[in-house]
Amino acid sequence: MKVQGNIEFTILDQTPEQVISEMPIQPGILNPFGVVHAGAMLWFADVTATVLAMGSLHFTEGMSGFPLAINLNANFLGNQKTGKLKAVSLFVKKGKTVSVVRTTVYGEGDKLIADVSTSHVAAK
Repeated sequence: MKVQGNIEFTILDQTPEQVISEMPIQPGILNPFGVVHAGAMLWFADVTATVLAMGSLHFTEGMSGFPLAINLNANFLGNQKTGKLKAVSLFVKKGKTVSVVRTTVYGEGDKLIADVSTSHVAAK
């Protein structure tokens, strides 16, 4: 059985202390129940957090200093079938060695969908 999907999102706002992104809900990210797959939601939150920890949208393969996730904790609190999801990433701790980011994912009407914490360390 071949399974195929397409995940995409857009960075809406980026400052040194916050990143806000938006992901359209489309067929390629839905689970068999017709709601957003937890893996797609987690990927969305993790990449938004990584952009914040990196401080830039300019990633290159094998780059030094890329903020590797070393811990990830996710609480899925809701879901939806259509529309868009919005992720907001903020630093809990911005460190020289390890940074911790909290990303909240919201659905329509600012309904809390997920609360994700990630810890990142700069790759050497």
